Amino acid sequence: MNTILTDIVKIPVDDPIAFTFFTGYMAMLASSVFFFFERGSVDGKWKLSLLVSGLITGIAAVHYYYMRDYYLATGQTPTALRYIDWTLTVPLMCVEFYLLTKSAGAQKSLLWKLIFAAVLMLVAGYIGEAFTDGSSGHSFMWGAISTIGYVYILYTAWFGEVAQLAKNSGDPVVERGVKTLAWFVFVGWAVYPIGYMCMPGGWLNTSLGWSASNVDLFYNIADAINKIGFGLVVYGIAVSSKK
Repeated sequence: MNTILTDIVKIPVDDPIAFTFFTGYMAMLASSVFFFFERGSVDGKWKLSLLVSGLITGIAAVHYYYMRDYYLATGQTPTALRYIDWTLTVPLMCVEFYLLTKSAGAQKSLLWKLIFAAVLMLVAGYIGEAFTDGSSGHSFMWGAISTIGYVYILYTAWFGEVAQLAKNSGDPVVERGVKTLAWFVFVGWAVYPIGYMCMPGGWLNTSLGWSASNVDLFYNIADAINKIGFGLVVYGIAVSSKK
């Protein structure tokens, strides 16, 4: 029994995917502890935002713990576990936009529109990736549907309701923070379509020969940067914004 457990948790030194699973798990666990502890040191109106930041990285850390062991035991991509993680954490990342602009008049309708767009993006992406038949048509169709949700969130953060509310908040720290989060959506979230297009039938797979083995590496790096980065931006707003 001990031999089996040792084999499961052993991290090959020449496997960057296994390395990023482990470091991603530890980084997000540490970030969650940090956000929960710092929640007590910020002004009351930002406590919920820090709580959400801690939940995002905490949920991700739990999933990475299981995804790491799944990958080491099977050598396969833990697609279902990853999308369960995203289904919980990505809508929470959208909640951050609402919480940051709530004082400027953000309505709950904005919150639900962002959550709906996130769920659409994730459900379509999961169907396209988990149920792929290796054809470009299947990959493209569900990827295009997923992109609709992504583009809506991107537009709202850069030019739409979130951007306008941040501008009208009267707080330059909030305005800069929301703009930084919008950059995360534009640049950081763009890594996920790259991973998606590496699967069988994806454009990068069929045209450039990039294999699905690249998917986990792309996703692990993107998750750590985006989820921890989102939280750090929110924390920066909380400690710098005027009361």
